[in-house]
Amino acid sequence: MQNATAIVTDPVLIFFIVLVIILLAPVLLNRLKIPHIIGMIVAGVVVGPYGIDLLARDASFEIFGQVGILYLMFLAGIEIDMYHLKKNLGKGMCFGAYTFLVPMILGTVTSYYLLHLDWLTSILLASMYASHTLIAYPVISRFGLTKSSTVIITIAGTIVTVLGALIVLAVCVGIHVDGEFNPGTVLMLLLRLVVYCIIVVYAFPRVTRWFFKKYNDNITQFVYVLAMVFLASYSAKMIGLESVLGAFFAGLVLNRYIPNMSPLMNRIEFVGNAIFIPYFLIGVGMLINVEVIVKGWDALYVAVVMSVVATLCKWIAAWMTQVTYRMSGLDRMMIFGLSNAQAAATLAAVMIGFNIGMFDESVLNGTIVMILVTCTISSIVTEQAAAKMKLQQMQSEGEGKVDKVARSRNTLISVANPITAGALVDLAMLMRNPYARTGKMYALHVRNDNSEGSRAIGRNSLELAVQAAASVDVRLMPIERYDLNFVTGLVNTIEERDVSEVILGMHRKATIIDSFFGSKIEQLLASTHKMLVITRCFIPVSTITRIVVSVPPKSQYETGFTGWVAALGNLTRQLGCRIIFCCPVEVQSYIRAVLKRDGFEIRSEYRDVEEWDDFVLLANKVLDDDLFVVVNARRASVSFDSSMDQLPAFLQKYFSRNNLIVIYPEQFGAGAAPTSSIDPLASDITATPSELWLRVAGYYRRLILLRKRFTQRKRIKKIDL
Repeated sequence: MQNATAIVTDPVLIFFIVLVIILLAPVLLNRLKIPHIIGMIVAGVVVGPYGIDLLARDASFEIFGQVGILYLMFLAGIEIDMYHLKKNLGKGMCFGAYTFLVPMILGTVTSYYLLHLDWLTSILLASMYASHTLIAYPVISRFGLTKSSTVIITIAGTIVTVLGALIVLAVCVGIHVDGEFNPGTVLMLLLRLVVYCIIVVYAFPRVTRWFFKKYNDNITQFVYVLAMVFLASYSAKMIGLESVLGAFFAGLVLNRYIPNMSPLMNRIEFVGNAIFIPYFLIGVGMLINVEVIVKGWDALYVAVVMSVVATLCKWIAAWMTQVTYRMSGLDRMMIFGLSNAQAAATLAAVMIGFNIGMFDESVLNGTIVMILVTCTISSIVTEQAAAKMKLQQMQSEGEGKVDKVARSRNTLISVANPITAGALVDLAMLMRNPYARTGKMYALHVRNDNSEGSRAIGRNSLELAVQAAASVDVRLMPIERYDLNFVTGLVNTIEERDVSEVILGMHRKATIIDSFFGSKIEQLLASTHKMLVITRCFIPVSTITRIVVSVPPKSQYETGFTGWVAALGNLTRQLGCRIIFCCPVEVQSYIRAVLKRDGFEIRSEYRDVEEWDDFVLLANKVLDDDLFVVVNARRASVSFDSSMDQLPAFLQKYFSRNNLIVIYPEQFGAGAAPTSSIDPLASDITATPSELWLRVAGYYRRLILLRKRFTQRKRIKKIDL
């Protein structure tokens, strides 16, 4: 509610002052070693109605504050690695039980005997101790520890304790209003919760996949994500749950479609951390009445008891989790720091209890002080634990990390078409080594025409590529090159820039007699030994559900074996999907070794395939939402087989409508000198097929789809995906 006595009441000026606080508060308080979160809360105390009364707490604080806490929980859900969540789900549930039951037991007893409340009010107050808000999560995000098992355990426990607190709140309020316990209320709440989870888990991903396929614009996708977050939050509120749970569930089901290294994720984090979350923290500070502490011994006593009990309960729960799973003291410190803060659910419970007469003003004021104390402790402890954990992580990696950095690779993206430039850059970002800080990325456009139209196409393609990379805070160096031959220009750039891998779009057939890859790819393979990644995707990469990889025998002996395995490992980790390697048994052990060495904790599966040409059996197994990756080999390589000559025909016949990547691993030796004959750029990947060809190709694809449905049904199923 707006404060009429405040010095500043104009909404525009209020917003400006808040932005100044967001800008300067961390800078000033850093010198005092005060965490950012506490800085925002303290700033809210100072400028709020209980401080100097500078700002009126207008509707913007109500709206942005609510959005901020929802955003905070959404980010916590969206950054969770589902693979790690499943691995640590048991530990998370155990911690959730500890951090709910300990405060409920200890809080009820202390409230009854020390605060002299009745049993029903004591139980409701204890439920406030049990719940917690991940207010220190931005600290974890800043240190890059969101994938830590300790953090995931704490977040999983949050679900348990918040749900438990809501159930206790519903029971206590029902008994207070009706005069007796009504089990039907609890059962209905649980039933609504089950129905809600089923709808969110099954409906949201399917709608999101359809929307992202149809609308690939980053701004449109960003608005869509926000809409789904608030839909999930409001739906949760309508059925009697906390809206923060809805935001968290939305993050869990949507994180599959929002890779970490993507423009969409960058926008989500930026908007939240720059505006909404700081606004929420300042709003929390404006609710804190410091005068309560000096108002009287009774108010001070209640505030001290509540703060001590809430903090002690969370510490005991963290210690019990540490003892149960033999964790380190640093893990206990991290769990305690993250789970100690009281905010969203606590504020909701105390306001409900105060409005129906279960809590008096001393408990209300004591709750506000408890929020300040627990948030302060949470921020300080979490930051200290995160700093130590990050240092420990870097020391444990030691030489391995240095080795990873030393193996950074320079990547060249060949952009010829403005339409596909952004998609190629997105794929390159997802396949990029996260430790490759010294590796450079280039975007190349080769033209053989000096006309103004050709120059405009080149500049447009490069600008779009640079913008796509800049959206994820990666510097991409554009290169525009004039050469009579595309292959010559590309190969010369590879040698000049010491490029390790090349990513380019797949050739589009211009005539019926044209080959599947095109003559330029064949010339390029003969001219360079670097790794080539040739891609063609009909849907956004973020909507891929599975990656199916066909690997030839003896591929483990190739020089570039670890390179393409690591690239696919990065891609799988970013997308959060499942990867299936179809290859001989002896190759599988090498793939596992590379993934383990480089720390890829991904959902990888393996299928035994002894013969290279058996991959044709995958034709009916690879779906429209899958990404089919074919690891091929050059003629002079160890893993080359004569049947690979039929690869273009196989791909054209059985996989013409599938999302496809063909990888030619790096190999020893210098490539042969490229041909100097003039090869018109019109036959390159930018070539536009004629209308007649498109019509004929459309009919042909329909026939292929029908054939894929009915062929090989009576054959022995060698591969089951």
